[in-house]
Amino acid sequence: MTSQAQRKDDRLWGGRFDREPDQQFDAFQRSFAFDRRLLPYELTVDRAWAKALQGVGLLTAVEVQQTLAALDKIEKFSTTDAAWFEGLGADAEDVHHFVEKALVKELGALGWKLHTGRSRNELVATDFRLFVIDAAAQIQQALSALLNSFLLQAKTNLSVPMAGMTHMQHAQPILLSHFLLAHSEAFSRDLTRLESAVASADACPLGSGALAGNSFGIDRNAIASELGFSRITANSVDAVSDRDFALDYLFALAGIATHLSRLSEDFVIFASQEFAYVVLPDEYSTGSSLMPQKKNPDAWELIRGKTGRITGALLGLLTTLKGLPTSYQRDLQEDKEALFAAHDQIAHMLAVATGALSTTKFNAERLRAAASNPALLATEAADYLVHKGIPFRQAHDIVGKVLREAEKQNVPWTSLPLEALKKIFPAFEADFVTSLSLDAALGSKKVPGGTAPESVRTAISDLQDRINKLRIKRGATP
Repeated sequence: MTSQAQRKDDRLWGGRFDREPDQQFDAFQRSFAFDRRLLPYELTVDRAWAKALQGVGLLTAVEVQQTLAALDKIEKFSTTDAAWFEGLGADAEDVHHFVEKALVKELGALGWKLHTGRSRNELVATDFRLFVIDAAAQIQQALSALLNSFLLQAKTNLSVPMAGMTHMQHAQPILLSHFLLAHSEAFSRDLTRLESAVASADACPLGSGALAGNSFGIDRNAIASELGFSRITANSVDAVSDRDFALDYLFALAGIATHLSRLSEDFVIFASQEFAYVVLPDEYSTGSSLMPQKKNPDAWELIRGKTGRITGALLGLLTTLKGLPTSYQRDLQEDKEALFAAHDQIAHMLAVATGALSTTKFNAERLRAAASNPALLATEAADYLVHKGIPFRQAHDIVGKVLREAEKQNVPWTSLPLEALKKIFPAFEADFVTSLSLDAALGSKKVPGGTAPESVRTAISDLQDRINKLRIKRGATP
C-alpha cells in the first residue's frame, strides 16, 4: 500500500504539507479529465525543454536521449494502450503531473529532472497557445469547405433571381447568387478573425517560470523557434496569466456561430410553406413522430440553437478574467474546458452547415415569381424620373403617389394607363412601363459588389481565388 509520504512525493507540490487534501476538494481541483487533451503539446514542449536544459548543462546528452525516448514511449502508449493511459491517469492531477508520473515510471529519478527551472503556469500557457494555433487551422479548413459550398451554389444558380428583403419585407430584385455570396463575405471575415487569434497566440511563454522568469539562462528564443513560435512573450508576469489569445479565439468562434445562426434563420424561413424557396435535403432533415407529412429543418435549427453555447463560452471566460489580479491565479484553470467545447461545437456546426447547404435544392420558379412582383421595381420607377432630370426626392414622392393610386384601384401599379400616370406627373412617357423589367433592374446594378450578373460573376471569380489561396496556404492543390 502506498504510504502517505510516498503519495505526497508523487505530487508536484506536496512537500510543504503535513496532511493530504480533502478528498472532495482533491477531486474538485483536478483538471486531467479535460486538460489531457493538451498531452500532444505537453510532450512537444517537454522535448524542447529537455534540449534547452542540455544547452545550459543541467542535463547530459545521454539523459536527454533517455528522456526523449521515454517521451516518445509515453506518446505511443497514450494513443495505443487505453488501459495504460487510463490507469496512469487515474490519479493524475493534470496533464503535467501525468507526464511526470509516466517519466518517473520509465526513468526513475531522472524523470524528476525535466521540471527543473519551470512552472506549470508557463507550461499550460504554452500548451494552450499551441492548441489554439492548431485549432484555428482546423476551423479555417472547415470554413474553406463551407465557402466552397457557397461558391458551387452561386455558380449553379447564377440565373435565378429572388426578392431581396429589408425589414423582412420584399425590397428589390437581386440574384440568388448575390444573396449566397453575401453570406460568404461574412464567413470570409471570420477567417480574418481566426488569423488574428493565431497571431495573438503566436508567442512562447516558456522561460517565464511561475511569474519571475528563469534562473538558469535558458535560451528562450531557441525554444520558441523549435516549437514554431515566431516570438517570445515580453514579460514573465503577463505571460503566465495572459489569456487574450483564448478570448480572441473564442471571439472568432462566436463570430462564426453568429453568422451560422443568421444563415440558419434564412434557410428555416426559406423552407417554410409560406416561402417555399428551398427543398430541404432528406440527409439533413427530420420528421415528426406524430405528423407523417412533416419535413423539418432540424440541421439549421440545431445550428441556430447551439450558437448560445459559443457566445456563452466567450462571456464565461470574459467574466472569469474580469476580476483577477495580475499574474497567475488558479481561476485560469477554467479557461480550457469551455474553449475546447466551443471549438468542437463549431467544427460540428460547420460540417453540418456545409453538408446541408451543398445538398439543398432551390425552387427557381418560386424565387423568380417573387422577384417578378412589380412592386419591387418601384425604385427603378423613381430612377426613370431621375433620368428625366427630376430630383430623386421628388421622384420618390411621385412614385409613392403612383403606388397609392394603384392600391386605391386594386391593380398592379404597372397596369395603370399612361393617362392616369400623367395626371400624377406629366413627365411619364409611353416608354415608362415597357422600360421596367426584372432583367433590366438586375442589369442596372453594374457597380462592383452589385447584383448585376456581370458583377456577380466577378464576385464568384474573386471567391474562387480566395478559396484557392486558402488551399495553397494549407499545402493543398487548388
